[in-house]
Amino acid sequence: MSEPQVSAVIVSFNTREDLLRCLGSLQTSVTLPLETIVVDNASADGSVEAVRARFPRVGLIANAENAGFARANNQGLKRARAPLLLVLNSDAEVQPGAVEAMAAVLARRPEVGIVGPRTVGSDGRPQVSFGPRLSILNELSQRQLVRGVRAGWPPALRRAAAISSRPSDPAWVSGSCMLARREALEAVGYFDEAFFLYEEDVDLCLRVRRAGFGVAFVPEALVVHHLGRSMASDPERARLEYHRSHLLLYRKHKHPPAVALLRWQLLVRSAAGWLAAAGPGEARRARRLGHRRILGLALRGR
Repeated sequence: MSEPQVSAVIVSFNTREDLLRCLGSLQTSVTLPLETIVVDNASADGSVEAVRARFPRVGLIANAENAGFARANNQGLKRARAPLLLVLNSDAEVQPGAVEAMAAVLARRPEVGIVGPRTVGSDGRPQVSFGPRLSILNELSQRQLVRGVRAGWPPALRRAAAISSRPSDPAWVSGSCMLARREALEAVGYFDEAFFLYEEDVDLCLRVRRAGFGVAFVPEALVVHHLGRSMASDPERARLEYHRSHLLLYRKHKHPPAVALLRWQLLVRSAAGWLAAAGPGEARRARRLGHRRILGLALRGR
């Protein structure tokens, strides 16, 4: 077997059909010598058996428990053999030429360590898959844009399409799909496994930039991302994990006043959410519990 030029690592958690579609897209769309590794986080939907049956040449790591996104990715990345490492969500579909376009940027720009593609949703709408320097003001603007795109607001869609149409060197690119040099990831110790879910991609890009490598966005590379299927069944857990990771990201990369401001914002929003969920019913009770957990997170700061 020839040595791979690209190793794709896909972490999966109860996304059987998405995972099979993702693997199929790699098989039909990538022309570079490719190695594919799936790391399954104890799925209960037959994902492991389906991969073994449909894609017997794919490397498979079947975890006995949900190790989280960062740790599971590291398992696959450390097993990979290629000089270029593709981190890919199981609910993403690589389009023809996407991996080649990202690899071409790394070949042309030796100072770049991580490249991200342009991503669109299942409906073809643009997604916001990269972002600016980490700050609360930048995040407010970014969050407003993301919400506008998801709601289908024409101004937000036009802005997202415009910024996604030109190459740039953002502060970070999304971990839904990123192609990295092995030496860039080795230089920073891969993903920080303190992140269970969310923000590990932003943290990785910030550390890679700090290590002297660049981060680039490539609009010519196109990936369809169906967004968050693995956590759709437990939105309260997903919300808690996001805020936990967000606080961790700020503690790692921002000064104490910025961390305190983020905690204050989280405290106010979670308290307001708890009050808004007052009343009878199981759904309201679940929302109150979720807001109470986030409130405790804001008070503790970790």
